[in-house]
Amino acid sequence: MIEEINIQQLGVIESATLPLSEGFTVVTGETGAGKTMVVTALGLLLGQRADSGAVRHGENSASVDTRYVLPKITDRLAQLLEEQDAVLEEHDGGADLLVSRTVYVNGRSRATVGGRQAPAGILQEIGRELVAVHGQTDQLRLTSAQAQREALDQFAGAKLRDKLETYQEQFEQWRHSAQILAELTSNVRERTLEADGLRQALADIDEVQPLSGEDEELKATLRRLENVEGLRSAAAIAQMALIGGDDAGVESPSVASLIQHAESELGAVSDEDEQLQQLAQRLQELSILSSDLGSELGAYLSSLDMDDLESLGAVHERIAELNRITRKYGEHGNSTLDDIIAWADQARTRLADLDVSDERIEQLQAETQRLDDAVNESAQELSAIRTRAAAELADAVSKELQALSMPDARLVVDVTPAQERTRYGQDEITIQLQPHSGAGPRPLAKGASGGELSRVMLAIEVVLATKNPVPTMIFDEVDAGVGGQAAVEIGRRLAKLAQHTQVIVVTHLPQVAAFADHHIRVLKATDTQAAVTSSDVGPLNAEERVLELARMLSGHQDSSSAQEHARELLASSHT
Repeated sequence: MIEEINIQQLGVIESATLPLSEGFTVVTGETGAGKTMVVTALGLLLGQRADSGAVRHGENSASVDTRYVLPKITDRLAQLLEEQDAVLEEHDGGADLLVSRTVYVNGRSRATVGGRQAPAGILQEIGRELVAVHGQTDQLRLTSAQAQREALDQFAGAKLRDKLETYQEQFEQWRHSAQILAELTSNVRERTLEADGLRQALADIDEVQPLSGEDEELKATLRRLENVEGLRSAAAIAQMALIGGDDAGVESPSVASLIQHAESELGAVSDEDEQLQQLAQRLQELSILSSDLGSELGAYLSSLDMDDLESLGAVHERIAELNRITRKYGEHGNSTLDDIIAWADQARTRLADLDVSDERIEQLQAETQRLDDAVNESAQELSAIRTRAAAELADAVSKELQALSMPDARLVVDVTPAQERTRYGQDEITIQLQPHSGAGPRPLAKGASGGELSRVMLAIEVVLATKNPVPTMIFDEVDAGVGGQAAVEIGRRLAKLAQHTQVIVVTHLPQVAAFADHHIRVLKATDTQAAVTSSDVGPLNAEERVLELARMLSGHQDSSSAQEHARELLASSHT
């Protein structure tokens, strides 16, 4: 649930803290007082688009932060928090999650989750796990086929969810197999031409037999062969300087003879001093190292004694062949030999798909048919689960509608075969409303008024909340177009819903507000001298609540009759 919301410099709200609790919380205020900013703040925390126009006039930024209390964490939520490296404040009753959003006047925004910066999309993902928001536009959403299917599937619960996962896996396998089969059996001429081109290219590349990294190795070899005389001369002189010889080219003694002389001098007296012994030992190591270097230089000279001109020509020819296939089969002149080798591997795979025998096509046809049969069987099982759930949902919601001052209304949920199969099955879900026994069922978009849509949506939410409730539900004036006894029953049903989940309602109806466990008022104040309008947001005590309900009832909070009516409304709603 949401424990509190802090708002800074958002619209007409300069600074406000909304303490929220379990149960039913109502937010009220005069038109234009700033209730919209409370809803805007909630929307920002749920990842909705940031509007720089919401920043309070004269300020550089607006910010909203909240604390979610998490008695339990779903697998999906745990995954999201782990991906963001979010920090939870853990305690015995669960954990707290801090979320914030800042909007700047330049249109940019910044979000944090558990102390870690995160994209706004993550707020949306987390919000789906923790909060369900219903506004007047959501009543229209309920008229869409997708929303109606989602409502039925949610009511059907885990049994349908598991079967749907199995079906979707089978459906994707069938679709992939069918696509391959269709590709193999169509566009035969184009496929033959493509296959011939790939065969020729692969034959050309295979004849060259390129090896990964070979081009770089050849370039290094080429540099060595082109400079072989200079390399041989330098290596020979260096070897003679180390080990001696007539061709050393230097007048001074060799390194080996100098070291030998130094060893002779130290050897005569090293027994007399321990430090000198250590130096003599290092001198001996130097002698061994110089001898090894001389041997290695000799081996290097031997490696240069090949037929250099013949080798140089072979290297040039090999590099030319590699360059040819790289230019011919590379892209945009920037490809490397490794790119060509990788392309050849992909081309072999593609050729295997193109160059198909009749036997391969028969195998694919059999596999596609097998998958098609499995998908059909799963689709029928989905239909059976949905049909049973549809009857139960229609019955449960119809009972709720009777309690919402629609005594003769009945919800009808039809599950009929769709024209084509989709990844959600082969069902067409239609939710219709029969307003009274003398009328036939009609689609919600055509057969229900705004007030009736509000009550149908609320009835569905009350029923769904018993199946799989989210921790918090927010309703933004979903009671528009409703009044009288219907408004009372909406308040009663929202209170019932609050037994399962935290409910926050923005409303203008006193009949609804009276049922709330907690009442928050948004109050507008105008400083005419400074030409500034601001809103104060805060919880109401018992007497303040009576005055606010009196205002909502009559427009005048000081009216004694309105106050008496407010007290009566509070008393009756909590009986």
